[in-house]
Amino acid sequence: MSLIECAVASAAAELSDSLRRSGTICATMNRPPRIVVDTNVLVAALRSRQGASFRLLSQLRARRFELCVTVPLVMEYADVLGRPGMVPLSAGQVDSVLDMLCREARQQAIHYLWRPQLRDPKDEMVLEAAVNARADFLVTHNGRDFASARFRGLAVVTPAEFLAHLEKELR
Repeated sequence: MSLIECAVASAAAELSDSLRRSGTICATMNRPPRIVVDTNVLVAALRSRQGASFRLLSQLRARRFELCVTVPLVMEYADVLGRPGMVPLSAGQVDSVLDMLCREARQQAIHYLWRPQLRDPKDEMVLEAAVNARADFLVTHNGRDFASARFRGLAVVTPAEFLAHLEKELR
């Protein structure tokens, strides 16, 4: 690809992203929605196969959405899921889940730190991952924890709300 073709492709990608962020283009017209998942959603998914959190994670390999993670966020997942009694899985099973998440997710580098935005420093790394990944959705069970963070194009939703969005997009 020539230098001019690279520049045109880059400009087109930036324009498309800008239009999507402004609401001019629906995020799912060009690609599956990007999401960042809060640790509490993983905990809920691994504690019960009955809820929306489990249904959400079970759809990861279907590529209906793009999960984005950062190194600090995966370390947080590992720390919380590895606590004794947190989830009904062995340490090896937790490692397998984390390996699958890392294999299926898009690793996002952190270019900008958005601190302090929130009351809880642990929530900051979730927000940083979402903002740096240009995520469309931050999926959490604690939406109020992210109420003070307002970033254009980022919706804070529960797993059930995100699944409803996916179903709506299929219609």
